[in-house]
Amino acid sequence: MTAAGDPAAALPLSAIRHWVFDMDGTLTVAVHDFERIKRELAIPVQDDILVHLASLPAEEAAAKHAWLLRHERDLAAASRPAPGAVALVRALQGAGCRLGILTRNVRSLAQVTLQAIGLGDVFAEQDIIGRDEAEPKPSPAGLQYFLRRWQVDPAQVVMVGDYRFDLECGRAAGIRTLLVNAPDNPWPGLACWHLDDCRAVLAHCQR
Repeated sequence: MTAAGDPAAALPLSAIRHWVFDMDGTLTVAVHDFERIKRELAIPVQDDILVHLASLPAEEAAAKHAWLLRHERDLAAASRPAPGAVALVRALQGAGCRLGILTRNVRSLAQVTLQAIGLGDVFAEQDIIGRDEAEPKPSPAGLQYFLRRWQVDPAQVVMVGDYRFDLECGRAAGIRTLLVNAPDNPWPGLACWHLDDCRAVLAHCQR
């Protein structure tokens, strides 16, 4: 399904040759329990985890980041692919598309996750951007990196994700946005396309 009246969605998905994916909940089955993480780290429920940690004194922030990293490492090793994710990425790879990962996780754990779901050979290290390589989403900094690295016009890139931050990031960078793995679309003004999952994306591109 395409967002009605959105000029950014005029170019068919099948014509886009540069794809940037969120990781957790987009290419993988979502397992993060953000409420538990906030309880463990004494973060107010309304606060963003990374923004909150960035505001803490250095010693306290380091200790909480260390706990978060251990927790994320356990989740990464046990990651499972989201429905259709491997087939979609492999099809895009086979078609010669440029592929990137933009995650609020760290690069090394993104690599563990990709290995766990069977995509460890697809993404170049320089095309995996985590929270240490660029200001985390919803900042557009990570996507701006890809635009520079790939030397491509924003109109030729799509950001694929499952959450508002992915869509806001894409919009701020001036690129197209695709929402997946969200049965309803809570952010219709942000998503150029809304499709059920990666299986539906592949079917849409092959029509």
